[in-house]
Amino acid sequence: MELKTIGYVRVEADDDYVKQHAGELKGRVEVLPEYEEALDGVEKYSHIFIISVFHKAPPEYRTMLKVKPRRLLRLGLREEDLPTLGVLSTDSPVRPNPIGLTLVKLVRREGRILYVEGLDLFDGTPVVDIKPYRPDYRAESYSFPEWVKLDARASV
Repeated sequence: MELKTIGYVRVEADDDYVKQHAGELKGRVEVLPEYEEALDGVEKYSHIFIISVFHKAPPEYRTMLKVKPRRLLRLGLREEDLPTLGVLSTDSPVRPNPIGLTLVKLVRREGRILYVEGLDLFDGTPVVDIKPYRPDYRAESYSFPEWVKLDARASV
């Protein structure tokens, strides 16, 4: 398998700030010059998915199969009270393949630079693809575990 880096995320924040404010950050995706033409038409969308590589994830993250949703610690829960879950049932950076998926608001395009809001990625994160958000991606009926409800309240 071969993936090509098509660009990089740029945020004006250090990693600790990104962790504390994940999903709230403004920044940009700087697409490499050779892929600028591939962006034609993207500015017509309000939201895009950024598919990235967790380049700062240590190698041991690829072998871990269980995690605790640590973002719930912001609610005052203790680590021992967090559920232990399979990594594929979370959005943890602990993954067999260090691939990220982030939905962001596309504010504007200037050439090969996409200005976005809602980032949860570190400065310098490699981008391997960008896909526009379409209405048919939306699920009309869905369910999720109780811990996700707690997490959603923490984000509001």
